[in-house]
Amino acid sequence: MILLSFDTEEFDVPRESGVDFPLEEAMKVSRYGTTHILDILKARGVRATFFCTTNFAENAPDIMARIVAEGHEVAAHGCDHWHPEPQDVFRSRQRLRELTGQEVAGYRQPRMFPVSDEDIRKAGYKYNSSLNPCWIPGHYNHLRDPRTPFMRDGVLQIPTAVTPTLRIPLFWLALHNFSLWLYRKLAMRCWKHDGYFATYFHPWEFFPLGEHPEFKVGFISRNHAGAGMEHRLDSVIDMFQRAGAQFATFSEFARQYKI
Repeated sequence: MILLSFDTEEFDVPRESGVDFPLEEAMKVSRYGTTHILDILKARGVRATFFCTTNFAENAPDIMARIVAEGHEVAAHGCDHWHPEPQDVFRSRQRLRELTGQEVAGYRQPRMFPVSDEDIRKAGYKYNSSLNPCWIPGHYNHLRDPRTPFMRDGVLQIPTAVTPTLRIPLFWLALHNFSLWLYRKLAMRCWKHDGYFATYFHPWEFFPLGEHPEFKVGFISRNHAGAGMEHRLDSVIDMFQRAGAQFATFSEFARQYKI
């Protein structure tokens, strides 16, 4: 089973470099990227999970309507991506339910920051996908955490994919910077070893960031951004489809998962 997900948030990366980047401009980038992602998924007949901030959802109702209409899952990703607050675990689920009319079963904390297991349970989520079980200097060290799904406080934890043994992370940065051949080889190995493959990307990666030096986005984040990432995502989907893999939403996986 292949679990594709997209952290669908307002584009705030320039703010990390001190760039004054208003929400209106942030939304233009994110709307562009989400549209291109949806086009790829539609062409391939693949469904995915979109972890959405309420900032994005409230400012892109047409995009949200398309996500729902094309059979994708909407999950929660907090409210304001730049300033996450503890209560966002509760507020984001309620607001997304109001905006989409759909159940919201899953949560992912912005930037994979720590989040209260108790709050996740109290808010009514069925699964939490806020764990990247690897070591990324300056961000987190989760080498002692399980690398495959596990239950904690009554909620299924779905980590993003890392390779067996060496725990090489296979999230968005890897697809940007590994050779496509290597990424595909490692992703296939994970799928065959674990029986599933879960990864995530962001809409802004599918915007031509290389054409906008004023954004001050670092090379490892803008490498292959735009059309290059469209090609790479499509190539990974094609690889798994040719291998006979089934694609599913995180909720579908959580319902089928057996401890």
